[in-house]
Amino acid sequence: MQLTNTPPVEKNIAPSTAPKLLYIDNLKVALTILVVLHHAFITYGAPGGWYFTDKTTHEGALIPMTLFVAVNQSFFMGLFFFISAYFTESSLQKKGAGIFIVDRLKRLGIPLLFYSFVLSPVLSFIVYRLAYGHHITYFQYLSGFDGWIDFGVLWFVAALLLFSLFFVLIRSLIKPRNKPLKKAPSAGAIVVFAAGLGLASYIVRMVFPIGWILKPVGFQLAHFSQYIVMFLMGIIASRNNWLSGFALKTGRLFAWLAVFMILVVFPVIFFVKENTHSSVETLSGQGHWQSLMYACWEQFTGVFIMAALLIIAKHKWVKQSKLLKGISRAAFGVYIFHPLVLISLSMIAIGWPVDPGYKLLIVAPLAVTGSFLLSAVLLKIPGINKVI
Repeated sequence: MQLTNTPPVEKNIAPSTAPKLLYIDNLKVALTILVVLHHAFITYGAPGGWYFTDKTTHEGALIPMTLFVAVNQSFFMGLFFFISAYFTESSLQKKGAGIFIVDRLKRLGIPLLFYSFVLSPVLSFIVYRLAYGHHITYFQYLSGFDGWIDFGVLWFVAALLLFSLFFVLIRSLIKPRNKPLKKAPSAGAIVVFAAGLGLASYIVRMVFPIGWILKPVGFQLAHFSQYIVMFLMGIIASRNNWLSGFALKTGRLFAWLAVFMILVVFPVIFFVKENTHSSVETLSGQGHWQSLMYACWEQFTGVFIMAALLIIAKHKWVKQSKLLKGISRAAFGVYIFHPLVLISLSMIAIGWPVDPGYKLLIVAPLAVTGSFLLSAVLLKIPGINKVI
């Protein structure tokens, strides 16, 4: 996600190299594509909230859709926070607190205001008019619109802005000391870390179960244990140059562990859920033992995938074609505008006489392609390209 230009790293921070920048950019492209697909899957069957849904009822489609969304949720936003934090301290050192804050307010605050006051009501009107058949004008719709503070998918941008400002405050109070670099954690330490994160998520979900949203900012606090910790891990990893300390075989180990969690452990959880007649709510929180089971699966899976992607990408995703470079530059614009593309395509597909599961196969790749094309066009506009 093109939240900031990847900054050069200052002294006392792990040095950046060209391959590192390329693999981080390539990871951001992959994660951004997953964001678009995630919302497309929710549109056509997977659990979750979205502006418009046209859900299939076929079990053969619902199960893989649910698995796809559950696996995505386990890692992709946490990895976004890690990547963003990885360059936060070096950017702060280079620019100084004042310029850093102004830059974050511009790069993150302006998209938040635009989405809330411009794009969000447009998206809601499109669904209100085309999906539900209310034949009124846009200005008539606005006269009764009361959801002006709505960050929608940009809840991540709001959280990142909050985390960044809080980090500046901490750095102003506590100056970092020059210390020897700490060795990258072992595979065993990462497994223990995942277990602790699973327990923390379970405890948080006793109060804030999955699906509970802090309005109007849109934060699902059930997932914020991972987001906060991964932001901190991004800063620590950058200070100690951890990503250069992992062997490729370690990344492959975590890839296989992630496959095991997805293909073996998840079906076991589904079997337990069905045979104990547990509802989705029991998996979501409120202290149920099923919630502990799901929270641990989610965090083990997420941490394993994040570790595998970061390590393997560091070794393998070090090249970038001219096309991929352009796609990477457009990623943040895709994050902001993909709801417009996806919802528009979903409106076109409403009348198709096929099961929604088949619509997904057409709409999802078109939404990805259309979002990148729209972002690329917007980047040609002076002023806009200074923000996204």
